[in-house]
Amino acid sequence: MPFETIRYEVAGPVATITLDRPERLNTIVPPMPDEVEAAVGEATRDGGVKLIVVRGAGRAFCAGYDFGGGFKHWGDALETDGRWDPGKDFVMATAPQLSPTQKLMSVWRCPKPVIAQVHGWCVGGGSDFALCADLVIASEDAVIGTPYSRLWGAYLSGMWIYRLGLAKAKWHALTGAPLTGVEAAACGLINEAVPFAALEARVAEVAEGLAGIPASQLAAQKLVVNRAYEAMGLGATQTLGPILDGLMRNTPDALAWIERAEADGVRAA
Repeated sequence: MPFETIRYEVAGPVATITLDRPERLNTIVPPMPDEVEAAVGEATRDGGVKLIVVRGAGRAFCAGYDFGGGFKHWGDALETDGRWDPGKDFVMATAPQLSPTQKLMSVWRCPKPVIAQVHGWCVGGGSDFALCADLVIASEDAVIGTPYSRLWGAYLSGMWIYRLGLAKAKWHALTGAPLTGVEAAACGLINEAVPFAALEARVAEVAEGLAGIPASQLAAQKLVVNRAYEAMGLGATQTLGPILDGLMRNTPDALAWIERAEADGVRAA
């Protein structure tokens, strides 16, 4: 099927999903979550595909959700008569058929291993997406963080919490302090950090190794680990996080921030 915001390619046993809005740092807009979910479904159904690589075009993996115009591009899904509708927001945030977070979480539910190849900015909802992958390999100079920890959001997929211990999870939840690829690997948030020039080759090397393992074995190991984390409450966290995210986008402080961002630019805000 044709895609607007991603590219989908298959080479041998590896399917690659590339977020393809490089002029906007691959920020998330409709229909990107739907297209990622569709591509994951295509790779899942393809018997020749053993694993999936997700990456970003241009200078970044993904700089989070595109909130240009205060999320107006989500339109009627969040608003009634031009105003934020909290009822619509929480339904969109939690229904698997509607939720952008749940659609991006398709990489978690896919029985085939998913490697996130991270470079440049991997922040906000982009980091929530990348951390849903089974393995995360980043360039040493990547920037991984959640600016929404300070204003205008809350953890979406919950993977920052489940990949870190309590002390570090609280630190990043409360401060929003970003990490380089090196720092993220050192604290266990991701698997590896390598020089940018070696990133693609390292991901290909890991993919080649996984491709040599029977598909059913990979699926079994992924399933047992995922179920363990789901038993720890991952699903409940993923229900609460997006609901709180909607509330935090519409507090007086958040609305004032959006007004400033629209007037002076996001960087100034």
